[in-house]
Amino acid sequence: MGHWPNGSTAAWRRTRARVLERDGNVCQLQIPEVCVGTATHVHNTQDRDEVGDDPRFLVAACAPCNIRVGDPTVADPDPLPDW
Repeated sequence: MGHWPNGSTAAWRRTRARVLERDGNVCQLQIPEVCVGTATHVHNTQDRDEVGDDPRFLVAACAPCNIRVGDPTVADPDPLPDW
């Protein structure tokens, strides 16, 4: 109960919406020549197995940047301050 077919939960959808709103729906990754600006995804900046879905470690991202970055242990922005 509370799951979408792709495994998304109601809790994740609420967190995702809060992060997108907090970041003004603007991509925070902003990879040159990749970024389209408008964020529709939320990206984990740290290993999700270690930090879960803590909003301090989530940033709004456009789809192309989120896909390009992929693994959050490769190259990501610093975690955001508490909010």
